[in-house]
Amino acid sequence: MVNVLPGDPVRALWGDKPPDPAQMEAIRHQRGLDLPLWQQYLHYMKNLAVGDLGTNIGGRPVGDILSQAFPVTVRLALLAFGIEMILGIALGMLAGVRRGRVVDNLILVFTLLVISVPVFVLGYIVQTVFGLQLKWTEPTVQDATDITQLILPALVLGSLSLAYVARLTRTSIAENLRADYIRTAVAKGLPKSRIMTRHLLRNSLIPVVTFLGTDIGTLMGGAVVTEGIFNVPGVGNTLYDALARREGQVIVGTVTILVLVYLAASLIVDLLYAVLDPRIRYA
Repeated sequence: MVNVLPGDPVRALWGDKPPDPAQMEAIRHQRGLDLPLWQQYLHYMKNLAVGDLGTNIGGRPVGDILSQAFPVTVRLALLAFGIEMILGIALGMLAGVRRGRVVDNLILVFTLLVISVPVFVLGYIVQTVFGLQLKWTEPTVQDATDITQLILPALVLGSLSLAYVARLTRTSIAENLRADYIRTAVAKGLPKSRIMTRHLLRNSLIPVVTFLGTDIGTLMGGAVVTEGIFNVPGVGNTLYDALARREGQVIVGTVTILVLVYLAASLIVDLLYAVLDPRIRYA
């Protein structure tokens, strides 16, 4: 499907300059682009089976490209994941416990605003206010190894998921507060802190964990806009450049790794179910 997209990756090597037809044909032959699509597909799958993700149109191995881009996106995604998990669960628990009160309404309005604002608008606002006007940090990422420079893009990247986590946690907390086992724990005179953490929060986190597990892959692959705004040299920028140049092997290689991330996250979520809910473990 990628290979049948319009555009010529070989022609893109010359940019605005007129290409040399002989060199173009030589590069196509060297990269196997002159073969029928089914032969290109079988050749790629054969190499993929032994861990070879192929090369880009310039001859650079895709594995080398991803080995530089993925650590940056992993740091960004983990930072965004931490922000959305900690703040989202905290805000959701506060709203769920105080459902119908002023705090609950304020949190609902805040999360609604975050969900309503597009990522590129939120990124521009955060970049302008905190980076250019207040000068708390660099407006764009100059050093991807510096965690402090990734805070702003991580905040923008995790903002939408933070709002969903807060709302999901609020709903789950509010429902479990009316459950029989909570009334029983209160009637037995258990400390409020133990009721909130061991019984209420633990049982309310199952749907939240499901969302967080699937969101890891989204954070890894959905950072195209955020990485573009803050000039983060990660997977998002790599994927965007590959799409613009129609470099099929870079696109497919990146998506293949993202699929593996999704699978690993799903496995971790299944294992966490048994940790959070003893009934699943015993079953």
